[in-house]
Amino acid sequence: MNGRNWLVTDHGTCQELKAAEDEKILTTPYRLYQFLADLDSILARFDDDAERLKRICPRVRRLMDDSPWLQLQYTFPDPQKGWAVSMLYDEPGYPITVQMVSWEGGRVSTIHNHATWGLVMLLDGEEKNTFWKRSPDAENLDRIERAGDRTFSSGDIICFLPDAIHCVEAMGEKPTISFNLYGMTIYDRRFVFDPKARTAKTF
Repeated sequence: MNGRNWLVTDHGTCQELKAAEDEKILTTPYRLYQFLADLDSILARFDDDAERLKRICPRVRRLMDDSPWLQLQYTFPDPQKGWAVSMLYDEPGYPITVQMVSWEGGRVSTIHNHATWGLVMLLDGEEKNTFWKRSPDAENLDRIERAGDRTFSSGDIICFLPDAIHCVEAMGEKPTISFNLYGMTIYDRRFVFDPKARTAKTF
């Protein structure tokens, strides 16, 4: 699936990310267990999250091309919540979570960070991401300000550094479907932000 790779930084900038294919993927077809083993190797070799994401991007694309069954492993959004998560892999003690996520058209998420590196490949639909950055002052340590936005289409990969702050709006009427990958979350650093009240609450 063709698309572009993007990196959202801790300061709210969204910049194109050039994938680094440091070694060829020789196995055909490329299966989920092989993908997870490759992620283990990448995490062991690289400490920098941006470097990790450069190497993970091409493997996600290869996985989606070679394992189309994964793209069918989602549930339709819950009509009350407006979204749904289908867990593909979540092993206790393993530092990676793999999900399929669907959003109902027109729904908007909270403003939040993930407190870990993350990667989202949009498989169907369009999503508008609005980016924020921390802008504390003496009286409001959790103050944030808007840093920009970008709309992503099917095939795009959006990578996030741990303190990147964003909210997501599913564009159009049909659900958006994405493949989501996250590292080990530090839950006491994962927040929902309220820019008007200038507060942040853990979730």
